[in-house]
Amino acid sequence: MSVLLLRVLERVHGHLGWLAVVALLHPAIVLRNPKRSARLSVALTTLVVVGAATLGANIYPEYRQRLKQRIFIEAPSYGWMFERKEHLAVAAVCFTLIGCILHLFSPVFPAEIRERTARVAHVAFVIAFASALFVACVGVAVASYKSF
Repeated sequence: MSVLLLRVLERVHGHLGWLAVVALLHPAIVLRNPKRSARLSVALTTLVVVGAATLGANIYPEYRQRLKQRIFIEAPSYGWMFERKEHLAVAAVCFTLIGCILHLFSPVFPAEIRERTARVAHVAFVIAFASALFVACVGVAVASYKSF
């Protein structure tokens, strides 16, 4: 993959990541009310989060080959920050998917557990938002230090 294409993909990934943070804020706020439905918002948010993660996963092998070792040698703290970013990005995706599944399938659940399920979906989106915000901030810091 050419360096120019990697630079473009890296920047698109970064912008999508920040868009995912903003998108996650909406269900984190709206779903505070367990009776509120935000199916389109939840579905689109999940699409943006999964899209950003998929793009990041696709450029990761090139990052590992071209940049990771140099970052760890020159600035180990940035290397470790990026490692934490990867783990929290996976957590953000997982919690987003949990929130999405619970919210979209809540009509299928029995009435007596629907409200509890809605509350768990809300908490999942709050955790996903917090994780994604940290991931985006660390991503900017590491990319400011060294990128393709």
